Amino acid sequence: MARVEIVLGRMDALIVVDMQKDFIEGSLPVPGARDIIPNINRYIKVFAEKGCTVVFTRDWHPENHASFKENGGLWPRHCVAGTEGAMIHKDITLPKEGFFVINKGTSPDFDAYSGFQDTKLDALLRERGIKRIFLCGVATEYCVKATAEGGLNLGYQVFLLLDAIKGVGEEASRKALEDLYLRGAVGIEL
Repeated sequence: MARVEIVLGRMDALIVVDMQKDFIEGSLPVPGARDIIPNINRYIKVFAEKGCTVVFTRDWHPENHASFKENGGLWPRHCVAGTEGAMIHKDITLPKEGFFVINKGTSPDFDAYSGFQDTKLDALLRERGIKRIFLCGVATEYCVKATAEGGLNLGYQVFLLLDAIKGVGEEASRKALEDLYLRGAVGIEL
């Protein structure tokens, strides 16, 4: 297998997808999500030290969100705006400065898996001259995949940090990665 070296710089961004309490140990946990926290923290440190942009996406749902089972959706109530379950998990080490938080799924009427959907993420990245995005977090076949697709559709070079993502189901995660590779995303470990 060929070895490729990636040099990180100011035109790169790390996007940490949905590492919130509800997705790690709350109402909608992703199996094994806790296991990737050390790797995510390592990536946060590396990217911050290289002067890269670091972004955290998070579900930030209103009480009456359409995705909740009680409102006819698929999921149990999770990541309600302002609640403990919606907060970035306490074991995630936030950079001391210079990071951004993007809230998604804020409309009660529809779900938003992608960090780009109805948010200012694209504008933020373009303003900062970002060309490459590196994704980690949960869940591989849902919000990680949708955010990667959004990035590809907008013309970013997309890298998936394979040792720092977790999915709900093994087969669905494998299929999601395969689909993303076919669209031009690259799976790596730094």
